Amino acid sequence: MAKTAPTNKNILIVAGDPSGDLHAADLIKALRAKDPEISVTAIGGVRMQEVSTHFIYNLVSVGAVGFAEPFKNFFLWLKLIKLVRRYMEEKKPACVIAVDFYGFNSQVLGLAFHRKIPAFYYVSPQVWASRPGRAAKIARLTREIFVIFPFEEDLYRKVKGNATFVGHPLLDLMPEPVEKSGPPEGGAWKIGILPGSRKTEIARHLPLFLKAFYSIKEQHPKARAYLFAVPEFPDDRIVPELEKVNKYWSKDIEIVREKDYKVRSQLDFAFTCSGTATLENGLLGVPMAVAYRMGKFTYAVAKRVVKTPYISLVNILLKKPAVKELIQEKATVGNLAQEAFSFINNPPRIQAARKELLGLRQMLGSHGAAERAAQKILTYLS
Repeated sequence: MAKTAPTNKNILIVAGDPSGDLHAADLIKALRAKDPEISVTAIGGVRMQEVSTHFIYNLVSVGAVGFAEPFKNFFLWLKLIKLVRRYMEEKKPACVIAVDFYGFNSQVLGLAFHRKIPAFYYVSPQVWASRPGRAAKIARLTREIFVIFPFEEDLYRKVKGNATFVGHPLLDLMPEPVEKSGPPEGGAWKIGILPGSRKTEIARHLPLFLKAFYSIKEQHPKARAYLFAVPEFPDDRIVPELEKVNKYWSKDIEIVREKDYKVRSQLDFAFTCSGTATLENGLLGVPMAVAYRMGKFTYAVAKRVVKTPYISLVNILLKKPAVKELIQEKATVGNLAQEAFSFINNPPRIQAARKELLGLRQMLGSHGAAERAAQKILTYLS
């Protein structure tokens, strides 16, 4: 693609899921801190909306995931693509930055490419997990790809991509791990419930996780659960699910929305939906059981295209089943509770798991991922 000098400092940034929204917001803050004259137009979620100059649409709230869901949002996506096309043609941004969320962002990158607008990718989609052919398309459409796992550099170089490992942005958000010397007094175990960040994930996982928690509570009456919710889902969309399982849930379960991970870092064990949350738990040293249920069509396609032996980032990075994965019919209340008891009833196993999980921190580079990516982008713009 021919190089064209930017005529302004207007940047378009697009993300489509909660983790992408989080990392994109940090990138926006880094860009604007280094150059206050930058104007950022964003499509993403509430975190990006807070720090952007102009905000087009909350794509994160749509929650499209899997292989079938995007088709349900076809007309919305078509409308947004038209908005993006008009924006590019009228505003002629200095560059476009895509953040994860391959399906929609691949269309955005294509629009930018054909209009000779330089594009960057921050937080590459997990093309190594399924459909690796996508890496070549990303490489062709972008000026530079800022990857967050060290092995991704070689993957893109093999398809002639310009990839730079900048470190994992979660390292800048994680507090120092909490020191735990033994089991809690009186069996007051702190159990995390992380059912996912999308409507379909919450609907499928939350009832299972809640019932598994109450199985623990039968043997450990002082156990307490912490349900971690994203801003896109207010209490009135979560409480009905809680009440289906136990109408007295409020004395046993606390709904948590936090940015500093302080409550999460205190957990003894967690029931976790597969996704970024597994890596967050790992970096905090929280043992977990990872579960995922999806529609039959999505699962049938996933079995054909997924190339990794594991679904959780923790196991993928450690290259072994460090945490239990329960997929589809194996994701049952009994199996979840059994895995939790295997830790709760064996405290030395908790300590061993914490040590192994905390080792992930050394594998993901150093602090300052957003800063490094922002500096590279600004070097181009200048």
